Amino acid sequence: MNTFSWLNGEAFTAFGQHIKWSDMIGNVIGLIALALGWRRSIWTWPAQFLSGAILFTAFAAGHLSGSAGKQVVVMLVAAWGWTQWNRGRQTQDGTLAVRFATWTERALLVGAAALGTVAVALLFTAYPSLSWDPWPDAYIFVGTVVAMYAQSRGMVEFWFAWLLVDLVGVPLNFANGYAFSGFVYVIYGALVLWGMRDWWLRSRTNTAPAPEGATA
Repeated sequence: MNTFSWLNGEAFTAFGQHIKWSDMIGNVIGLIALALGWRRSIWTWPAQFLSGAILFTAFAAGHLSGSAGKQVVVMLVAAWGWTQWNRGRQTQDGTLAVRFATWTERALLVGAAALGTVAVALLFTAYPSLSWDPWPDAYIFVGTVVAMYAQSRGMVEFWFAWLLVDLVGVPLNFANGYAFSGFVYVIYGALVLWGMRDWWLRSRTNTAPAPEGATA
């Protein structure tokens, strides 16, 4: 048995749901990545990259092209986020300084999320083989990219974006047979609220400078 076959084999059954190794391992690493992000550790990005690589095998094996494609984007953004945090302004304890986005940045994030969701959903609708659930899959795909972009820029709003992704991700994963992903998304929700509070407080005492010419 090769590694790919093992990863996509059944680990155990819980509450009538079949749990795959790839689904479980990828999401556990994803949880670690989220916790590292809460701590503003740059190691959140390698963890997100590894999680994306493992979950890619899970969704590819299940012929969920849209979800698999999302993991490819996650890996690319994780690599980019690593470079951004290496260049970002650091606090005295060596972690990234965080801030709230400006109103202009917020408008751009919301606009990109809305237009991106429509565009990706239309693509998925035109090519049904890419996704079984075009609109929610597009919403999660684009929302994940927007959230990771905001995280790479040290914006507190990235937590809000993750929370909105979770609201759709939980039922969608259960419906598609990825029960462990569904369970983990519930835990994600708790960690997101915790991390949001921490970044919010830190942004008030350790504000990173906004882009020149922007208004908060």
